Amino acid sequence: MNKQSWQIAAAYMSVVVGGGFASGQEVLQFFTGYGMSGVIGTLVSAALFAFLGMQIARMSSSMQAHSHKKVLYTLFGTRAGFVMDVVLSFFLFGVGVVMLAGSGSIFAQQYGWPPLVGGVFMTVLVIATLCLNVRGIIRLISIIMPVLLLLILAITTYSIFTSNVANDTLNEVAKEIPTISSDWPVSSWIFGALLYASFNIAVGFPMLAVIGGLTHSQKTAAMGGAMGGLGLGLLIFLLNIGLFANIDTLIGVEMPTLGLAANISPVLALIMSVTLICMIYSTAVGMFFAFSTRFAKPGAKGFKWLSAFFAIIGLGLSQLGFSKLIGTVYPMLGIVGLIMIVAIILAWFRSRNQPAQTPN
Repeated sequence: MNKQSWQIAAAYMSVVVGGGFASGQEVLQFFTGYGMSGVIGTLVSAALFAFLGMQIARMSSSMQAHSHKKVLYTLFGTRAGFVMDVVLSFFLFGVGVVMLAGSGSIFAQQYGWPPLVGGVFMTVLVIATLCLNVRGIIRLISIIMPVLLLLILAITTYSIFTSNVANDTLNEVAKEIPTISSDWPVSSWIFGALLYASFNIAVGFPMLAVIGGLTHSQKTAAMGGAMGGLGLGLLIFLLNIGLFANIDTLIGVEMPTLGLAANISPVLALIMSVTLICMIYSTAVGMFFAFSTRFAKPGAKGFKWLSAFFAIIGLGLSQLGFSKLIGTVYPMLGIVGLIMIVAIILAWFRSRNQPAQTPN
């Protein structure tokens, strides 16, 4: 795999591994709450991440797309593609709101401060970045990403090998965790796995489509998308096992990975909390930026005012709570993602059925 494939894989993973995944709350609701069945669910999601990442990157490379809109319009047509673009933009705003709520949860769980303090802190950072264009902070976040991944791998590995609770007991405790589809007509581990893959594809689609379009080789782009998807699957699998092995200590915890770190060492928990704040900041800036660009050109005065306005509105909505917002916004975004998955699979079937072109 060449350098471009690695870059695509890393970019794909960095978008998905945001505040929600790193906090452990996503994995807890989508997988761990289903007990041992959730482990199989992580493998289903991993396969979907790899296949969908490969197809999106390949399609974008084939049409040399400079925007995700071109890929959307190819999948759905002009009118339906426009509708999907608008709907996707509004749900990305919802992800930004979830990130503000996540900041509040970190401040409450780690420092004992009111969640509103963490929400206001993150909102001010987001507004400052979007209005003042603080590029240096964004570069700092790119350094934090490997640190976060190493922390998660170390914490989950340690938690897995130090757990001495029987699997039957863990399965019973896991039933107390509200899963992502608890209130839905269909509630099963396979549904949770499909929703998890679909909403993350919806979040990662704009970036993956753009970076795939920068690659002239379809094979290189496809390889990068596939490897990024498999990497995500491995991380989800390990985190889910780590959470399941310690589920008896995580009931009612808003930030499960922070809880695991606190079980090991207060110092490690402090480091983890700072790292999570950085990742949440990075994701929040990206989501509010993408949403604001729907209404004003970046750099314009109107863009700055709109960015501040949307972030403040997001702060108000974030007071609903981190875990509650994840259980509401992400499944709804997952439905949008499921529609995209069907369109991508249909496009894949059409491409396979087309006769190969022979050179003149």
